[in-house]
Amino acid sequence: MGSETAPGADILELTERFQSILTGSWKTQALYVAAELKIADLLATGARTSAELAAAAGADAPSLHRLLRALSALGLCEEREDGRFALTPLGALLQEGSPHSLRAWTLWWGHHLWPVWGNLLYSIKTGQSARKLLLGTDGFAHLQKDPKAAATFYRVTIELTRLTAQAVLQAYDFSGLKRIADIGGGHGEMLAYVLEANPGASGLLFDLAVAVEGAAENFRKNHPGLDGRCAFMAGDFFESVPPGADAYILKSVIHDWDDEQAGRILVNCRRAMTADARLLIIEPILPERNEATALHATLSQHDLTMLVALAAQERTQREFSALLASAGLQIAKIASAGPVYSIIECRPA
Repeated sequence: MGSETAPGADILELTERFQSILTGSWKTQALYVAAELKIADLLATGARTSAELAAAAGADAPSLHRLLRALSALGLCEEREDGRFALTPLGALLQEGSPHSLRAWTLWWGHHLWPVWGNLLYSIKTGQSARKLLLGTDGFAHLQKDPKAAATFYRVTIELTRLTAQAVLQAYDFSGLKRIADIGGGHGEMLAYVLEANPGASGLLFDLAVAVEGAAENFRKNHPGLDGRCAFMAGDFFESVPPGADAYILKSVIHDWDDEQAGRILVNCRRAMTADARLLIIEPILPERNEATALHATLSQHDLTMLVALAAQERTQREFSALLASAGLQIAKIASAGPVYSIIECRPA
């Protein structure tokens, strides 16, 4: 009798699971505040009390103590018996200077995407960008008006590219390619990894002027020696794409735009390509049918982020095929680059 399942046990489990999903946003803000206050950097030299951290961060000591206890519950720091808090390997990802840092991504999600996600209902009802509703700008025009936001955004592109670059290099053979163009490549982190792994290749970074300036600085600071093998060109991929490359990379670009705008980018890439050139689209590919898995939840989060931020979308393989065909391109092969990203190699049709 005592071992039998109590009445209502299933519904209790379901409600607990539901509430965990519903209230999960508190974790976003806990991490964001920790990133803003640079808690991980303050703990980098050793364990400290909440009072010491509050004095250094300019925070209310009792309130920060409660945040630190919450971060301990999430595994980002450890609450010790002597009352001090120590950084964990997970929490070290919030260190600004770490080679594996995700601090900029945390700041972007917790500050810049936070109000946008709060207007998901608007985007679902209209199909329009909630960011445009809030800021009145399309695409990435808001970055030209806000240098601080632009600096954080381009830092995010570096952080996220580092997470996928090695998987891309393992999944795709760049050897034999003499000139590689990274179109809309931000600060050029993907291109830098490709050039470092392929010393016989030269590169071209093509993006808006605000990005190209940062790319040249990123190469000088973080990839010394490569800037001599890479040209930096400012331009607009909606107008044209520079010709003469063996391969064109579009990493996390097509998903930023609706079909009409993405089609214009692809048409311009096709016009720039020779018959033997290839186009590499590095993005998630949505499943044709979603299931209740962690991976599909992650892909759906990517897709809805594109909607609320840019009125854009992630795509299935079928949707990619149709979009590419309209631009005179076809899929030659697809390679997996980790659990989320894929490399779609396209050739002229």
